Amino acid sequence: MFFKRLKEDLDSYLERDPAARSRLEVALCYPGFHALLFYRLSHGLWKRGWRLSGRIVSQIGRALTGIEIHPGAEVGRRFVIDHGAGVVIGETSNIGDDVTLYHAVTLGGISPSVDSKSQVNQKRHPTLGDGVIIGSGAQVLGPIMVGKGARVGSNAVVTKDLPPGVTAVGIPARAVMPRDKAKAKEFVAYGTPADGGPDPVLRSIEELRGQLAATLKRVEELEDRVGETEQPVPGKRPVAASGE
Repeated sequence: MFFKRLKEDLDSYLERDPAARSRLEVALCYPGFHALLFYRLSHGLWKRGWRLSGRIVSQIGRALTGIEIHPGAEVGRRFVIDHGAGVVIGETSNIGDDVTLYHAVTLGGISPSVDSKSQVNQKRHPTLGDGVIIGSGAQVLGPIMVGKGARVGSNAVVTKDLPPGVTAVGIPARAVMPRDKAKAKEFVAYGTPADGGPDPVLRSIEELRGQLAATLKRVEELEDRVGETEQPVPGKRPVAASGE
């Protein structure tokens, strides 16, 4: 079982990273794969109640790879961390199968770690569905759900649930309508749509420009009407101002 999972992880890098040439190269040269090995060991210790030992192994992995995966996180199969420097995955994160993260991604929590009334550890980190792609520098914060097959563009900040199959970009992140079904399952590096999908920020700007143009046109029409009503009537003397 262990070697089957190991082979799956290695093959996942070969499928998603064109720079990877062999399993041996991935095993020796990829810090994301090394971090995953440290995580598997620390998570095993954590689940068996050896919490301090799990944290120590996790910190050793962080020091050697620059990637921090809390041993309490739940990580699925065929998980890929590409490049990897600066990745942080919090304690109550849940990651599905076939998920890809790029460097400087944070799966962070924004709520207290323990319920002050029940003293129970709360869910405070994101849940990523199967096939999710998170681009470099993105921040996914809080106990939110990122749906199956969703993509988060580079440097986006996500604080609300994302439906399956959408692409989210911007700060705060906004969901873009899904691409056509024929391309929905294609792997897209960094979670950025290669087909030039609509940017919600640019779309909003274009809508504002259209509204402004319509407003200016209406103002010009009103000015023309006011000018027509103020024109002097032929043969009628203008009324003198009082006091003259």
